[in-house]
Amino acid sequence: MDLVLLRSFLAVADAGAITEAAERIGVTQPALSRRLQQLEDHLGVALLVRGRKGAQLTEIGRLVESEAQGIVARYDRMREMVSSHQRLEGGTVRIGGGATEVSFILPEAIAAFQAAHPQVRFQMREAGSSEIADDVVSGQLELGVVTLPVRDRELEVMPLATDRIVLVARHDHPLARRRRVRIQDLADQAFVAFEAGSALRQIIDAKLRDAGVEVNVVMELRSIPAILRMVSTTGNLAFVSQLGMTQPGEVIAVEVQGLRIERRLAVISRRGTVLSPAAKAFTQRLLHLHI
Repeated sequence: MDLVLLRSFLAVADAGAITEAAERIGVTQPALSRRLQQLEDHLGVALLVRGRKGAQLTEIGRLVESEAQGIVARYDRMREMVSSHQRLEGGTVRIGGGATEVSFILPEAIAAFQAAHPQVRFQMREAGSSEIADDVVSGQLELGVVTLPVRDRELEVMPLATDRIVLVARHDHPLARRRRVRIQDLADQAFVAFEAGSALRQIIDAKLRDAGVEVNVVMELRSIPAILRMVSTTGNLAFVSQLGMTQPGEVIAVEVQGLRIERRLAVISRRGTVLSPAAKAFTQRLLHLHI
């Protein structure tokens, strides 16, 4: 049913006369009369009794008036909600990423975004890149920040940054004291590593394997803060994202000659899906970060 017809009917019900209602809503009396007739034809009942003293509601007309007020009010609330989301005065961004992204990339971006748009909420999930990609495809998440490659054809992939992976050691580790550390020096060293099967672990293992080096993994952890803490307390080595080396402390980065490990990060969304205004705006902010 056309809301214009309902609004026209409510204007007449409020004014008590077609002429006065027509003036209020800025249409001619004949045009308003035609709208009322269309509404009555659509419902198949008479809503008004027209007379010299104006237009009075029939009993059914009173029932329709009550329902019409609710319909118009709900529609107006819906429009206002949509408008507020478009103005970024509301909405929720559903986003996921790995431990590095959730700990070292998204917090800064979210803080800056919410400073400009404090009414926008965020729902975050931390998981491996493959799980995040699956959640984006299924619609559980609108956005993901993942390690490439992702091979699902249903995903839109937007390159974000290149993240360097560095060797870290406690400041008193023998390798930390050397001026020159070779790839071969890593052989049989005790390492704390990311969980087996994670995208980052696969990249690190492949690079070491190509270099002909096999390291001794004595522990597997999920997050960079946990790995750095373990390196600090046990004296073992680790490879972590350079993004995580933000706080000075006992753990330092060690340059290894001839070894450069990098991974490419990207923002993903489901191909063909129209992002919510908040998610679209946040994506643009992410893509313009200087990482």
